[in-house]
Amino acid sequence: MTRLLPLALLAALAALPLALGADPYLLNALITTGILTIGAMSLNLLLGYTGQLSLGHIAFFGIGAYVSALTSLGFDVEVGFGYRVVHEPWPAAAGFLVAVAAAGACGYLIGRLSFRVRGAYFVIVTISFAEVVRLVALNWVELTQGPLALTGIPAFTLGVPGLGAWTLRTKLQNYYLVLGVGALCYAIIARMVRARFGRAMRGLKENEPLALSVGINATRTLTVAAVVSAAMAGAAGSLYAHYLRIIDPDVFLFATTVTMVIMVVGGGKGTLMGPVAGGLIFGLLPVALRPVMAPEAQWIVYGIVLILILFLMPRGIVPGAAGLLARGRGTAADASAPILKSNPAVQR
Repeated sequence: MTRLLPLALLAALAALPLALGADPYLLNALITTGILTIGAMSLNLLLGYTGQLSLGHIAFFGIGAYVSALTSLGFDVEVGFGYRVVHEPWPAAAGFLVAVAAAGACGYLIGRLSFRVRGAYFVIVTISFAEVVRLVALNWVELTQGPLALTGIPAFTLGVPGLGAWTLRTKLQNYYLVLGVGALCYAIIARMVRARFGRAMRGLKENEPLALSVGINATRTLTVAAVVSAAMAGAAGSLYAHYLRIIDPDVFLFATTVTMVIMVVGGGKGTLMGPVAGGLIFGLLPVALRPVMAPEAQWIVYGIVLILILFLMPRGIVPGAAGLLARGRGTAADASAPILKSNPAVQR
């Protein structure tokens, strides 16, 4: 039954634009929420399954956005000693793949350097890395345009040989693109955590000395998790850049990382559906509140909802809902037991 829930949710999300009448405002909210949810799923792979909190996860998101944009736009930049690097524009789909690879490579670098230290040291390393990348994007004006922003980023173009190509300019087309990438990321994470690699990650999270004693390579396992997590965050950043078609150093804002952490923790870290549930609730809640209250009141309600969820369901929405259902089934079974014992006809 639990295996069918993601498919049912995917079908519901695929049909949602039809129910909404393809409203541009709501579609925009769903697209941005979907992109952040992909980022939250990638963060959950580290925070939820390995227990490593990355507060610089937005760095991989921003790297994906800038690399994809620059690959698609092309650039001509001097790298020093009189040498110039000239890159001709590539299709946006190629930019997406390069962004995923570049973000994954940065995840490997950070993983190899920082997983030798854990806890607060890892958090400090990730925050520092995000700040360094933000400063590079802000000050390397010749490449990134700095605070002036990169503009004119092309939209995705998908083609099938013999059938032609389609440029994804409308919000409805981008919605299904984000939904497809999100479903693919969910499938990859589900495959990973249900395999031996997933057991290794959970073992390191629950009892690292015991995991090491049975032969689990901690650095390799955590580094692979960091690479996959960073690559997915880079994919989300690429979608963001080609959807908005303009990016600036604000893409590295720390508040975006906090939003992803809220989605993971509020939805239920260490669960497959947790970041999805948290992403939908905390991504769409401001949109639902915007028409009925002032911005200041919106954030107050947002905070109250988060506190109530964590107070009533300390492990998050998905584990809390699963626990309530289990208790409900247990209560129903206990209630039926005396009836069966007191009815001789039923016993015979």
